[in-house]
Amino acid sequence: MKRFSEKYIVAKELEWEVLGGGVSRKFLGYDNQIMMVSVKFDKGALGAPHQHFHTQATYCVSGKFEFEIDGVKQIVEAGDGVYIEPNLLHSAICLEEGQLIDTFSPVREDFLTGDGPSYFSDKS
Repeated sequence: MKRFSEKYIVAKELEWEVLGGGVSRKFLGYDNQIMMVSVKFDKGALGAPHQHFHTQATYCVSGKFEFEIDGVKQIVEAGDGVYIEPNLLHSAICLEEGQLIDTFSPVREDFLTGDGPSYFSDKS
């Protein structure tokens, strides 16, 4: 089945989808091969350790995050990028409220069907 988004997605016209744990998202475009998602984090929100078969590239729009990929930690701030190979264990904690743009290949079908992710929670 071929899936694809509208050709133009006006982010300010979209509601944030609340995922819980201080994390919300908006889909910014996708087809079967690629997906771009804007993800907003409150300070202290956590993307718990997880892995998936998708290649992921992330751009930090604002805020400050501590990423851990395959056991290596790095602070990421506005303007920085992150590349995550398929199947590597990774996580992030939001140190200062911010926004990320996540790009996945292939499309995250689990996002579109509502079957995932459940790896966001508040830091405690």
